[in-house]
Amino acid sequence: MSTENMLYNSQMDNLVISEYGRNIQNMILTIKEEKDYIKRQEYAEAIVDLMHQMHPTDKNVPDIKIKLWHHLFKIAGYDIHVTPPSGDTPTEENVKIKPIDIEYPPTLRKFRHYGKNVQVLVEKAMLMEDDEKREEFVMIIAAYMKLAYRTWNREHFVSDDVIKQDLHTMSEGQITISEDDSIIVTAPMPSSNQFKRRKGGGRHNNGRRGSNNRSNHRSGGRNHGRHKRR
Repeated sequence: MSTENMLYNSQMDNLVISEYGRNIQNMILTIKEEKDYIKRQEYAEAIVDLMHQMHPTDKNVPDIKIKLWHHLFKIAGYDIHVTPPSGDTPTEENVKIKPIDIEYPPTLRKFRHYGKNVQVLVEKAMLMEDDEKREEFVMIIAAYMKLAYRTWNREHFVSDDVIKQDLHTMSEGQITISEDDSIIVTAPMPSSNQFKRRKGGGRHNNGRRGSNNRSNHRSGGRNHGRHKRR
């Protein structure tokens, strides 16, 4: 068998969308040359239906026909004069629209262990005008910061000076706690053994209860038998 006239895939044009195969691509490129608009439109609709049949699992996908028409225009290089059912002709410029970048909210990476809510509370405290309420609010924030620090750093002791310095830095120097003020945490720290069951406690008590019930049942049976003999 002669292989001189054989055409290999490496000699053909690259597939624009490989999932539809070369036959679909060739049909789309062929109807581009059709001069009759009505026939070209009918051929395009037939090809879209064929593309739809090739992927039956996508039949329940919303707007699947719009997606297929977009694929047809993409395979045709956006150089085909047909009209999709929606009336909107896809263009290469519309497809390449870059989405708007969404900026991440500003955070202090150095103090991530306190959480984002602490930064929000610090900013709120910086805007408070009542000095007495602001001082009380700042002490509440400091107590929560100390609790959060102890929660995530159980192996290290945290002093009030560390919390005061971090709060001072987070507020850009606008919040200062006096050296004489102590930061008191009222919430208890969970112990590592708090949720552990006592070894054999439940089984031991149940065993005693069961043995007492069995002994009472046996003694009651013997006493009942004695009363019968009498």
